Amino acid sequence: MDRIPMTKDGYEALNRELEQLTSVERPQNIKAIEEARAHGDLSENAEFEAAKDRQGFIHARINELSSKIALAEIIDTKNLDTTRAVFGCVLLLENVDTEQQVRYQLVGPDESDVKKGRISIMSPLGRAIIGKEAGEEIVVQTPVGKRCYELIDISCPA
Repeated sequence: MDRIPMTKDGYEALNRELEQLTSVERPQNIKAIEEARAHGDLSENAEFEAAKDRQGFIHARINELSSKIALAEIIDTKNLDTTRAVFGCVLLLENVDTEQQVRYQLVGPDESDVKKGRISIMSPLGRAIIGKEAGEEIVVQTPVGKRCYELIDISCPA
């Protein structure tokens, strides 16, 4: 299988979620199932059904996180070459039409959060940016049409 590029922070976040699921949520769920069973007839027991559904979700999420962690390739983002846009770098983009500037960090697919300024290298914009130098224009097709950006600056994350 292919390795999944990830920042150290992203890797640690996945590990924290896995720890929360295995040490807190799974034991609480097991207790909820036991309590629901104690109420008697399971065929009409909504609490039991809800707890079993939650158990399935927890189990699936633990498996998913374990797989992602096993495939993670942690990329050191402290001393990046900032001559070109690469994984982990922070980019300042300017919309050519509106002159609005936005700052994004290129991260792995499991770390992306546009509201926090983190876009996936697998997103259309992320793929268009990779390998570009400051001053280059980036054209990306979005659901509302083409968007043109100028790559103003490339830096290492703080």
